[in-house]
Amino acid sequence: MERLSVAQIIANIKAERPFHAVAEDYSFTLKIDDYVPYVCGAVHDGHQFRDELWEHCLHTEYDRWFEEDPETKNMVISHPIIIAGCDSRFEYDLNRAPEVAIYDDAWGKQLWRQPLAPAMKQRSLDKHNRFYQVVHALIQQLEKKHKSVIVYDMHSYNWKRWDREVPVINLGTKNIDNDRFGAQVESWRASLAELDLPGVAETTSKINDTFFGNGYFLKYITQNFDNTLVLATEYKKIYCDELKQIIFPEVVYAIEEQMRDRVKAHATAFYNEFSR
Repeated sequence: MERLSVAQIIANIKAERPFHAVAEDYSFTLKIDDYVPYVCGAVHDGHQFRDELWEHCLHTEYDRWFEEDPETKNMVISHPIIIAGCDSRFEYDLNRAPEVAIYDDAWGKQLWRQPLAPAMKQRSLDKHNRFYQVVHALIQQLEKKHKSVIVYDMHSYNWKRWDREVPVINLGTKNIDNDRFGAQVESWRASLAELDLPGVAETTSKINDTFFGNGYFLKYITQNFDNTLVLATEYKKIYCDELKQIIFPEVVYAIEEQMRDRVKAHATAFYNEFSR
């Protein structure tokens, strides 16, 4: 893996060079083994928290971990193109628009002891901006090469805070063109419902049951690119004990192993239909 500036990353993308890189500021990683017509994203995978913010933050390290999406990058680690955040959403949230990307409070609890200085906020927002410069360049190049692209937008959610039964996997589709892509949404939902996971009796898979696909990553790509479908895919945190901060590696491995063929097969079917 190389440490590259945004300009160097974008130059590699435009030249269609395979590479593995971490951004110069260590805020995100991008792996491109081959310029295939699909991307896996894990914008909430990161846990880093800039040291100058520690003394200002009222939330504990566990509080932050609880709301992040650990292991979502590892769920798709074998695929040719993966972009993932390294920083915690508590510094800035890549799945929110810039004007609301820095929380004042988080899940009902005040985040900062006192308002952050403008310069502190700007350092975070600059990282948010650089990430989306790369996202734009990547999708633009892939659409140019393949005509149509599909993005698997990986997330997880805490299920123990719900007072009803919730699905193992939820697809959020409120902000995509369901008339055009509805069949691809349903085929992805049905494929995920077939996953065989340790300790899970049935892999329930539903659409817009818990979350609706309102994230900025999905909206940004959808609003800027006419021929790219983003599938916001949320896993219930059956792969960890969210109260004890313990990861279950065997579940993460089972998801990743079965996603290898399923993502590729689904992306291939999408490409065959929409790239004619």
